[in-house]
Order: sequence, then C-alpha cells, then structure tokens
Amino acid sequence: MLNWRDPKNPLSGGAERVSLGYLSALAERGHSAYWFTHQFPGGAAEDEINGVKIVRRGGIRSSFLHAIRWCASQPVFDLIIDQHHGIPWYAPWWSNTRCVAYIHEVLGPIWNAFYPWPVNVIGQSQERWTHWLYRKVPFWTACESTRKCLHAHGVRNVTVIPYGVDTRALEELTPKRLEEPVRLIVVSRLAPNKRVDESIRTLKVLAERKISASLKLVGTGISETLLRKLAADLGLTDRVTFTGPLSEAEKDAALRESHFLLHTSQREGWGLNVIEANAMGTPAIVYPVAGLVESTLHGRTGLVSERETPESLADCLTETIRSPDKYEFFRRNAWERAKTFHWSVVLPKACDWLEEQARSNARGE
Repeated sequence: MLNWRDPKNPLSGGAERVSLGYLSALAERGHSAYWFTHQFPGGAAEDEINGVKIVRRGGIRSSFLHAIRWCASQPVFDLIIDQHHGIPWYAPWWSNTRCVAYIHEVLGPIWNAFYPWPVNVIGQSQERWTHWLYRKVPFWTACESTRKCLHAHGVRNVTVIPYGVDTRALEELTPKRLEEPVRLIVVSRLAPNKRVDESIRTLKVLAERKISASLKLVGTGISETLLRKLAADLGLTDRVTFTGPLSEAEKDAALRESHFLLHTSQREGWGLNVIEANAMGTPAIVYPVAGLVESTLHGRTGLVSERETPESLADCLTETIRSPDKYEFFRRNAWERAKTFHWSVVLPKACDWLEEQARSNARGE
C-alpha cells in the first residue's frame, strides 16, 4: 500500500487506523504486506507494525520518486493499493502490476478549508481530472456518497466496503439517564475541515436556550489554539474540556459517559468515531454531509441535522432532550448496529475482495 502517512506518523488519524486493520488482516492470512509512506522526524526508515512491513522514504515532494525506485528494487507485487488523499501515486502507470485505488473521501470542499484561492480551485480541478484519469482502475471506498462522487467524475468500477472498528460493543446496554447538564463529546483531529468550532458554537446556542450542557473535545491538531480562544471568547471555558489524545480505554470510557457524540465535519469517508460511540451506547447528532449521513441513520441510531449550522444541531438536541424514550430508542438501535461493524465482521469481506483483485488480470490503463 502506498499512503502518505503510517500509524506512527504524528499526523495520522482514522484513515491510517483502518488501513492498518486491512493490511494486518492480510498479513495474518499469510501474505507479505508492505506499507510505503513518507518519512517523518524520528521515524525509522524500516519498521513493522502488526505484521505489516513499513517503509519510509522522502516527503511530500520526493516520496513519489522514492516509491518508484523502491518498488522497482522489489520482486513484482501481486497488488498495489494506491491510496488517494487528494493526490494519488499514479501507480497504475509505473508499477507494471495490478493496482486498486483506495479512497476515504472525495475532498471537494475540504480543499477550501486548508488552501486559499487559487490553490483550492486548482486542487479541486486536479482531483476531478485525476479521477477521470483513473476511470478504468478499480476503486475501493467505505460509503455510497463517495461512490456517487467517483461515478460523477467518470470512475466506472467502485466497490463499497464499510469501515470496521476495534471497539467491541458493550456486552450490556447499561442505563444512562438523559438529564442536565447534557454531556456532549467530539472525538476528532482538531483541524479546519472538522469544523469543531461549530460544536463549540452549538454549546453556546444551548446555553442561550437555558439548557445546561458541557462539551469534551478528544484529540489534538493545528486548530487547538483557535478553538481554545473561541471557547474563551464565548464564555464557555468552564464548559469545554480539551483532553488531548486519549488511550483507547480512556476514549471508550469518555464515550460511554457522554450522552451524545457531535460531528460537524465538512465531509467524512464514513465517520468511524460515530460507530465507536454507538458501541458504547452513545448516539450521534451529525451534520448532513457525505459519510455521516450513512454512519448515522437519521431517526433510528441518532439524528442528522437539517442544516449545517449550530442552531440546527441544537434543535436536534433540544428535541431529543424533551423525549427520553426517543433517546433510549436511539441508544439501543445504535448499540445493536455497532456490533455489525466490528473488524471480525468486516475484515473477511475486505480481504476476500483484495485477494480477488490480486488474482485478476485487470490493470489501469
């Protein structure tokens, strides 16, 4: 697999966690699984994680050439997974072997969150052109929203395999009374495209409506300083807690104690933390964006707001706070559904598909 980051990279996130899940499962089946990625300060050139051999070479400007040289020095691979994060590796045109394109999401508006004009426009145009160039390459993604975007950009063959999670659903759904102060949580990289500021603004709207609530932010990132300032400017310092990164056990405990997970991202490949929260008996309230509208089933496992605004998110919260029976309905449905997304259920299907691709004769042209 060719990917910009690996799980030990300080900038890694959910994309790297699920990628490791797939490659580790292939290694457990007896395959030789390699992960070629960018070098980072302190990262060893050669490493191994869960049976997956990690190779780190170059950076954002040089890793492409390093990948070509390194692959040429190896015995021919049966399959290369060319993972796209806005910009691909163009492996079908230089690897001389079978390739699949792996994509978590079509970035689209996310270019606007990170880059000013005209770089954002160039990035979006490049992304559409790249998908057309890859139109004959089999694509693999996690949700229907991404499949539709890829088809709209000319891609012909897209397979959808939802993400799995390591989080095991609670054995029993323990009681959790919905009462004030309502405990809200966000689990996310604190990055511009995640729009965590809108979750903080939702807390302010609730306060204006005389609803007592608190918000726990789990994670870190480049937006943390701005988010701390926003909380202070809105007079919410005593209601917003920044935990930084947590261990899996600590994260599960925080999710279990919370009443709702909030997710206000611009778009997601799926929304891994939604399912993790559901496994802990915590429903999500999310924005109506690609990925999140599939990880949260509106009116069944949680709520999807009508609009991408803090006021609309607060409307959903207000409605549910007034209906404790509805909250229990969401909790139970979310918990039951989360069981079907554990890795033990997802990985066999994904590995079977990848093995089939490795045996096929199809190549990108």
